[in-house]
Amino acid sequence: MKRLRLLTFALVSLAGTMPAAAEHLVVSLSNHRVAINSNFIGEELVLFGTIEPDPNSSLRSANYDVVVTVIGPVKTFRTRRKAQVAGIWVNVDSREFLKVPSYLATLSNRPVSDIAKPEALRRLQIGLDNMILTQRVGGDFADTVHDDPFRAAFVNLEQQSGFYSERSTGVTFLTSSVFRANISVPANASIGNYAVEVKLFTNGTVLAATTSAFEIIKAGFEQYVANAALNQSLLYGLATTMLALLTGWFASVVFRRD
Repeated sequence: MKRLRLLTFALVSLAGTMPAAAEHLVVSLSNHRVAINSNFIGEELVLFGTIEPDPNSSLRSANYDVVVTVIGPVKTFRTRRKAQVAGIWVNVDSREFLKVPSYLATLSNRPVSDIAKPEALRRLQIGLDNMILTQRVGGDFADTVHDDPFRAAFVNLEQQSGFYSERSTGVTFLTSSVFRANISVPANASIGNYAVEVKLFTNGTVLAATTSAFEIIKAGFEQYVANAALNQSLLYGLATTMLALLTGWFASVVFRRD
């Protein structure tokens, strides 16, 4: 009987530490497949989301924050540092970034630094400064601090190209429980799958999280050429060689001077 009372007391104490609310996120993308052709100039995807509260709790919209992170296919990049040597600008050092996102966007309803503590943002990899970007440093592999010169230069170049972004006004609450976010896809975005991670915060704590995804593919003649180059490399090589020869012969005929 004594053991039963102790077990009952432990269960009640544990229940007291559980969150009072059990919110759920439901999100939907306007398009899950983006087709790229020769006329593609970029696309704007819209993410809609709703917050479903626990039926036994009230909606705490005043304290809600939403962060949307979009991560594209991983690639390996190299950043070089130039310096003047004997009056000539040359590459004096380089750093390789291994399997880092080719596209990275952080969208939120206010600055992420105001949403959660730095250690939480780092643990959850929220924001450009907190995303792990593994570098090859000599024979070692590491993720350096956000103000490392090579990391800062790499992130800055990606931001200028439109591949990396962080917008503190990227998420808009339409009602107390409905929000939207615009995801900009640049014209030269990489082909592949893009993961969309949505997290709901209140007072710096994650209440709920969900994921979605979209895919960027080639379409039309571009897709046919890409498939031929990948699956029929010999025939593709012969065809391109013949096309180059025919183009050269045709140019010599047109511009021949007799």
